[in-house]
Amino acid sequence: MIGEGIPLGRVGGISIRIHISWFIIFALTSWALISNFPADWGLGIRIAAAIITGLLFFASVLLHELAHGAVALRNNIPVGAITLFVFGGMAQIAEEPREPGVEFRIAVAGPLVSFLLGLVFCGLYVLIPPRVEVVLAVLSWLGWINLMLGIFNLIPAFPMDGGRVLRSVIWWRSHNLRLSTRIASAIGKVIAILFIVGGLYLFFFASYGFNGLWLAFVGWFLYSAASDSYQQLLLRQSLQGHAAKEIMASDCIQVSPSMRVDELVNDVVLPNGEHYFIVTADNCLQGLVTLQEIKGVPGPDRANRTVDQIMKPVGQLKTVGPDDDLSLVMRILIEQNVSQVPVISGGQLVGMIGRGNLLNFLNLKGNTKA
Repeated sequence: MIGEGIPLGRVGGISIRIHISWFIIFALTSWALISNFPADWGLGIRIAAAIITGLLFFASVLLHELAHGAVALRNNIPVGAITLFVFGGMAQIAEEPREPGVEFRIAVAGPLVSFLLGLVFCGLYVLIPPRVEVVLAVLSWLGWINLMLGIFNLIPAFPMDGGRVLRSVIWWRSHNLRLSTRIASAIGKVIAILFIVGGLYLFFFASYGFNGLWLAFVGWFLYSAASDSYQQLLLRQSLQGHAAKEIMASDCIQVSPSMRVDELVNDVVLPNGEHYFIVTADNCLQGLVTLQEIKGVPGPDRANRTVDQIMKPVGQLKTVGPDDDLSLVMRILIEQNVSQVPVISGGQLVGMIGRGNLLNFLNLKGNTKA
């Protein structure tokens, strides 16, 4: 649902990214704050206060998501990245928790941090002298919005934090992750529909304008997220217990790193119609070149560029072993936003798994429905 975004760096081993949609909500938030701050401050002060407030708010959202990530890592669950986007933030937890207690702790960590931040900002508001009007206004808004963020995230609409808390309780009672996910997802969809209907009513009949439309948009996002989260669980469970070697393609086309790009196009790409090619030297994997890299080279330059200049080096590739679980392969395909994963054994390339291989396997298996 969310693309990779713009990388900002890493915190505690977790990659931090900003999706392009984040700039939309940042601009809207800043504009709303500029309009709501007192006019007698002057435009320059209102703009500065709005930008600082907006940045501190999204720092608060980041801390909320880092709390989820920290608890997940403490329980040996990998975290792919944290992405800030139009609806706030999302920590990409790479695996389902192994027990309901872990799910509960990961889910509540975020809202607890939001409540703590809200109390800190409110406490500072009380301690700051009344004459510092600009600082008080910023602290007041941040305190209120963090408390609201904590409350909103506890709405039991899966996959929001409250929905995950609900799933953990049902899972604890039923001892069935699939059943608890299906129930939590269904409840999440009902709540999402209420958001959509309520938002459209406010927009068309109660003159709430943008706020009503935004509520409906949030409902649409929650409905999609609930459906996608349940389907991803079904996919992961279908792939568990199956090894990469079961579906890997071993007849991969290999090319030399010294081959010119125009030779690659004319002698390899056009005759074979493949989308990716293995780059090897002395039977050792050097990298991977795909149509995306080839298309990035203008036609006139292809005679002067070689494959090793455009390929993705082996050090940048995520690989798996022949006995690794297919659920790991799916995770790499999704998190890295790639279309294929090399299979390595003893330092040698033994095969490739593409998205098509995985989809064909799932279609033949045919048990990913509820």
